[in-house]
Amino acid sequence: MSAVLQDRPEPGTVDLTRSLPGQEALLTPAAQAFLAGLHVRFEGERQARLAARRTRQAAFDAGALPDFRPDTAPIRNGDWRVAPIPAALQDRRVEITGPVDPKMVINALNSGANCYMADFEDSTAPTWANLLAGQEALREAIKGTLEFTGDNGKAYALRPEAEQAVLIVRPRGWHLDEKHVLVDGQRLSASLFDLGLFCFHNAVALAAKDRGPYFYIPKLQSMEEAALWNAVLGDIEATLGLSHGQVKVTVLIETLPAAFEMDEILHALKDRIVGLNCGRWDYIFSYIKTLRRHRDRVLPERGQVTMVQPFLRAYSELLVKTCHRRGAHAMGGMAAQIPISGDDAANGAALARVRADKLREVTAGHDGTWVAHPALIPLAREVFDAHMPEANQVHIARDDVHAERDDLLRPSLGTISKAGFEGNVEVCVRYLAAWLDGNGCVPIHWLMEDAATAEIARTQLWQWLHFADDGHEPLHLDDGTPVDFALLERAFIGLPSKFNDQLRMPGASRINEAIGMLDRLTHADELADFLTLPAYERID
Repeated sequence: MSAVLQDRPEPGTVDLTRSLPGQEALLTPAAQAFLAGLHVRFEGERQARLAARRTRQAAFDAGALPDFRPDTAPIRNGDWRVAPIPAALQDRRVEITGPVDPKMVINALNSGANCYMADFEDSTAPTWANLLAGQEALREAIKGTLEFTGDNGKAYALRPEAEQAVLIVRPRGWHLDEKHVLVDGQRLSASLFDLGLFCFHNAVALAAKDRGPYFYIPKLQSMEEAALWNAVLGDIEATLGLSHGQVKVTVLIETLPAAFEMDEILHALKDRIVGLNCGRWDYIFSYIKTLRRHRDRVLPERGQVTMVQPFLRAYSELLVKTCHRRGAHAMGGMAAQIPISGDDAANGAALARVRADKLREVTAGHDGTWVAHPALIPLAREVFDAHMPEANQVHIARDDVHAERDDLLRPSLGTISKAGFEGNVEVCVRYLAAWLDGNGCVPIHWLMEDAATAEIARTQLWQWLHFADDGHEPLHLDDGTPVDFALLERAFIGLPSKFNDQLRMPGASRINEAIGMLDRLTHADELADFLTLPAYERID
């Protein structure tokens, strides 16, 4: 045993606050000790990073703006590259994302996509049952034994391993706790639970197959948070006997502060990182949240905030330039559309929007893209195949891109319509009701909504409403109607007429609870950091 391992503090005492049949097969005494050791070694630094977030946000609320850090200029100006990218991740032109229930895992691995991001974060409601089912499904998939039979009797089974998408797992972010696992009476980090338990059971097997383990890392805001992940991954490698740098990660650039530290995040993880991803929906959410007190940077309604908005185009192109300069992949964002049945014209228009978005990505230099629905895989592949004949396009330098601070923060032109305001209310309520009922990925009006897209709607409502509430002149809809709490109340009253399918919609039994939560969140003097934080206390 190495001196590093010998010098580690003893793991803490673990208490599980829930018990479900079969969980002892996952949470063995050895697995619990492994998780407890991660907690003891890294919880203090996690809390320090979360405190730094609060301090930084207070400065933004007081009028400061995000910017490139003077103290890290040598990293940005230095001549360095990330470690070589494994063969299994050289071609990532189409990735499908989704939750981790057994049926989804099978369908995604069989989908024909290059990679499948198995998501414990924004598309999974983290009930204890969902988390354990997801961990078990992935473990069985890696062993090749995963099967599923639906209520209708339809059987699902995995294709041969050579035909499956490459598995990439997304744990929850640093800000979330796992309330069902206490270490010395303190909640375990949800990040450490998701990634740690997966590694404990699967890392050695995946390494033997030259398949990682591979992860997507969400919600980072700084290089210091990336460095914490790097330390955790190194610790896991040492504990499990893996070689240094065996674990590979892609980091989602989905917070506004992180956009100013892309070089630094790559550098902090340079032995393990293979790319950055344009997490566009969370990025829009973060733009609103970070600049919530800046009236001159209010975004228009959600449907108008597309990737052609100057601040989003600058972010996307800077990500490509930064990644390719460092030898890393620049992954594009999510197409949230799902096929529209029964309306060929509407479906054609939706697919045309997806095609245009993927064409924008590949011609900008992105090395791959995301889809939320298997039906979009052929379209995305067709676009990337036509414009990216090689496995990737890391060789495209994009030296023509010069994205400065003001480019990344540029205000957006647009309006707020009555339909846009009411649409935000409806999406928030419907998604939150489904999430409380255990469903974290919900089709609403032919878009696949997850926590990130719902957060855009929720934070927009809070920001729009609170400019008037703070004693300033209210914002107005495009028809001149003031955006105030009376408008919100009318939107709540009008919700039942929008729920004609209420008895069949996900979370129907929790609609009133969701309305009450959204009402409290929008009236609160301070914007809640995440919708899922108060909602998490209401699920099992």
